[in-house]
Amino acid sequence: MSLVTVRHTTPADAAALFQLYSHAETQANTLHLPLQSPALWQERLQTTRPGEQRLVACIDGQIVGQLTLSVLEQTRRRHTATLGMGVDPAFHRRGVGSALMAAMVDLCDNWLQVTRIELTVFADNRAAIGLYQKFGFEIEGTARRHAMRNGELVDTHYMARLKG
Repeated sequence: MSLVTVRHTTPADAAALFQLYSHAETQANTLHLPLQSPALWQERLQTTRPGEQRLVACIDGQIVGQLTLSVLEQTRRRHTATLGMGVDPAFHRRGVGSALMAAMVDLCDNWLQVTRIELTVFADNRAAIGLYQKFGFEIEGTARRHAMRNGELVDTHYMARLKG
């Protein structure tokens, strides 16, 4: 099995990220809309907001996963970050999500002074929930009928990881 490497994004990654988030399964398990423009990814990668870290996971040089971490700017919540991620369905169960999560946790714990990481996950996405729990995330609550997916309102869980 090939090694998963993680690095920060560059503007040259726009086309690969457009492809990654064009998969129906990836869209269904994130809050991304279908039929997004490639220009959207080009714009996102040209400008990074303060406190934002964008990582990609690669196998044999191919981008197979992406994670965005956003450290909150509000004075009383600067210890908190939110994350969103997607993995190419053809590369599920190959350590891509774990590699992205490990790199993100290292950034938060050792470099960014983040002690609380928050995320939202669809309540029926058992694989993602299991991955997050592997990294110390716990379900803190459920938002009923929180987000539209394939014409239906679907529940999501709020999860968080607290450092030590």
